[in-house]
Amino acid sequence: MKFLPLVASSLVGSMFFFCGFNSQASNLTDPPVKSDFIVNNEIKTGADQLAAYLPLLKGKKVGLMGNQTSVVGAKKEHLVDVLLREKVDLRFGFAPEHGFRGDIERGEKVSNDKDAKTGLPLYTLYGKNDKQDSIIQSIDIMIFDLQDVGARFYTYIASMHRVMELCAKHNKELIVLDRPNPCGDQIDGPVRKDDKFKSNVSLHKIAMIHGLTVGELAHMINGEKWLENGRQCKVTVIPVQNWDHATMYELPVVPSPSLPNHLSVRLYGALCLFEGTDISVGRGTDWPFQVVGYDNPVYGDFKYTPGEKAGMVKHVEGKGQTMYGQDLRGLDADQQKFTLKYVLDFYNKMPDKTKFFARPEFFDKLAGTDELRKQIIAGKTEDEIKASWQQELTEYKEMRKKYLLYTDFE
Repeated sequence: MKFLPLVASSLVGSMFFFCGFNSQASNLTDPPVKSDFIVNNEIKTGADQLAAYLPLLKGKKVGLMGNQTSVVGAKKEHLVDVLLREKVDLRFGFAPEHGFRGDIERGEKVSNDKDAKTGLPLYTLYGKNDKQDSIIQSIDIMIFDLQDVGARFYTYIASMHRVMELCAKHNKELIVLDRPNPCGDQIDGPVRKDDKFKSNVSLHKIAMIHGLTVGELAHMINGEKWLENGRQCKVTVIPVQNWDHATMYELPVVPSPSLPNHLSVRLYGALCLFEGTDISVGRGTDWPFQVVGYDNPVYGDFKYTPGEKAGMVKHVEGKGQTMYGQDLRGLDADQQKFTLKYVLDFYNKMPDKTKFFARPEFFDKLAGTDELRKQIIAGKTEDEIKASWQQELTEYKEMRKKYLLYTDFE
């Protein structure tokens, strides 16, 4: 594992270098090209590389799917402000789950609005929007710039899929400003295969911990013809410079209210399965996805009481109750990878195991299968469970190789 400091900056000059040596952005007609070396230790996200995408916007009406993670440069200037300063004809913003500024609680309605700073019209793509077709028809080209965290159930990749569907349907171009995957050093969990479990949290037939950037996934969605009626979207990916899947990356901006730091992002894949139960993962505390507990001392000596915090009010497990469990705050974030040990530990400690899967259908959607829940109930060990999905992971990894834009971690 290589560790590089994050020094985000705008690209100065007229030449765009893809990972140090390719002179073109990655698009639909060019196969993805992997980087073989890192030329220096500055990681430049797609958004940082203005010279690569501003010429593509010249003279065009532009829409943006973005949120608070859509920042440019070391000063973390919002992409909207940069585009308007550069005289880009920006017509609207689409907002994902948590809203355009990232302050809306999980699962809550995201309403159409206006950006308070710029007056930019904002529309939701999280949930139903009857006007989305007419909205997309008002522009020539879309930009997608959201920071993903590498888990299939994180809904920003479902938002990208919807943008791709709209662009393909109405023959609009899409620019994906790629960003590193902070958990891009791993692939694990079951692959969602049966459409019975298809949902916002399991939209794609990929591994639970998928090991892709959004740019790589965009190529995969096109290449595997996952859009409606097998349509393809005209996509141009502006790849990250000086990053690969073996390089650790700490996010410069909080991606959503419940993932406030690097440790929470690295633990998210392992702890999110608890959302199919009533177990608390620390929402309503200062340590979401860094503690885990329930209302019985049998679960551990560590105690905490969830309350209400910004972005964590309506959906807080155990609000006002004393939770007993595990304090994970002292773990080395960089060393955390997907594991079933937390889920199995709490299941095995629960006195009445019939109450563990409080929302079994949602647990199955998170897992992308009902097999995992059945295996846990049957008393399978982590090794036994992981062995059962190795063949599908092997097949997924082979498929994934076709779409890699960066040197892999294996």
